[in-house]
Amino acid sequence: MTTLRQRMIDDLRVRNRSAHTIRIYIDCVANFARHFGKSPELLGPEEIRQYQVYLVNERHVSCSYLTQTVCALRFLYCVTLQRDWAITRIPHPKQPRRLPVVLSQTEVKQLFDSIRKLKYRALLMTAYAGGLRTSEVVHLRLDDIDSERMVIRIRQGKGQKDRYVMLAPTLLKVLRQYWQQERPATWLFPGQDGKQPITAHRVAEMCRRFGIEAGVKKPVTVRALRHSFATHLLEAGQNVRVIQMLLGHRSLRTTQHYTYVSTATVCAAPSPLEFLALGVEDQEQS
Repeated sequence: MTTLRQRMIDDLRVRNRSAHTIRIYIDCVANFARHFGKSPELLGPEEIRQYQVYLVNERHVSCSYLTQTVCALRFLYCVTLQRDWAITRIPHPKQPRRLPVVLSQTEVKQLFDSIRKLKYRALLMTAYAGGLRTSEVVHLRLDDIDSERMVIRIRQGKGQKDRYVMLAPTLLKVLRQYWQQERPATWLFPGQDGKQPITAHRVAEMCRRFGIEAGVKKPVTVRALRHSFATHLLEAGQNVRVIQMLLGHRSLRTTQHYTYVSTATVCAAPSPLEFLALGVEDQEQS
């Protein structure tokens, strides 16, 4: 390991960045250095610009990957190498705004009803009932389920923050049936060896397969269930700040994006076409 790489890892750890973030940042910087065959210390704004053009025009990378690369290079040159030009000379790509995939309540029930294996049905019901991310639901432990207070403890969610979400009585009943059948030891949803939690990749495969089997036309993912959780709460009249807390969002603006897909907002006003239709009916009656 080079001295620069170790310095950057140390800088990331001092700032309490997650192991996942550290791995991504180091990989992005390594790919940047490998592209030019030089240490990043010998590279500057022009090489960074060339590399961004290369990623967009030749590699056709996603916007998220480009953003990760920019964040990694900004950290390297701002923090580790302390170059004054880093922020202004490393442009940040504009993220496209896409509406989240939201399943209707009927589609969610249709999905759960089609899953025969109790473990997988309990896992996806937990994800939906608490609005959990994939990483959060797969890392749940048995002692995270607090049936006395009717809450679920989420350990070190995104941003390395703990939080609690509600434990629905219906979910508790399913989890008790699952525990009596499977008897998991440490992890609520263990993998095949029982010693490690089920993998995110396995959960993604499950969602895709179960969605097809249930006849749900929309792509089924844990993220879609999380989006559905937030949207259904919003449509039921729940306060957006409560939803923000349950989702673990740092900014209220992130939570407010669900107003763009909530029928409570989208259908709050009638279409002006209905005004025309009313006029036609009045003419027919006269």
